[in-house]
Amino acid sequence: MSAQKPGSLFFEFWKGIASENPVFRLVLGMCPTLAVTTEAVNGIGMGLATTFVLLCSNAVVSLIRSVIPAKVRIPAYIVVIASFVTVVDLVMNAYAHELHKALGVFIPLIVVNCIILGRAEAFASKHGVAASVADGLGMGLGFTLSLTLLGSVREILGNGTWFGLPLVGPGFSPVIVMILPPGAFITLGLLLAGMNRWGELRGRKA
Repeated sequence: MSAQKPGSLFFEFWKGIASENPVFRLVLGMCPTLAVTTEAVNGIGMGLATTFVLLCSNAVVSLIRSVIPAKVRIPAYIVVIASFVTVVDLVMNAYAHELHKALGVFIPLIVVNCIILGRAEAFASKHGVAASVADGLGMGLGFTLSLTLLGSVREILGNGTWFGLPLVGPGFSPVIVMILPPGAFITLGLLLAGMNRWGELRGRKA
């Protein structure tokens, strides 16, 4: 089976980064996407935390899908997801306290992130463990890359830094709006437009 063929592990992994990217294609998880991406490091932190929860919850849901009664599957999935979110919350608070403070309430709110529950219901509950892990990893990394890109643009234009390191000289005039809430919508809109245009050009070449 070709790695690019639907159903292959590589396909399930790659779709979350490209064709079904959670932010730029499916437009999911907008609350953390817009709220925490004032800096690139916040985007990576939020993305990796979500990736861990996606990966682990997909694997567990796939393992127990045959023993969960249909009527209680959603509450069962939420319990699984909440367990891994608690692990992430405690570990980040212990070993990355400043990042944990920066992300604030959006770490526990991973529990209700529509990406995670959506993948558990739409994919992991219907597929084997290997495919579910590939799906969770791809969706998580796609989310991480999207948040990091968004945070990078906002930080560079709004602060003149990237991951806290200065990129411009003392004469740089920061675009303050980029690190304010309106800047999140502006940056996301421009990136969405760029991604859509790129997709159209690729489609024409194909």
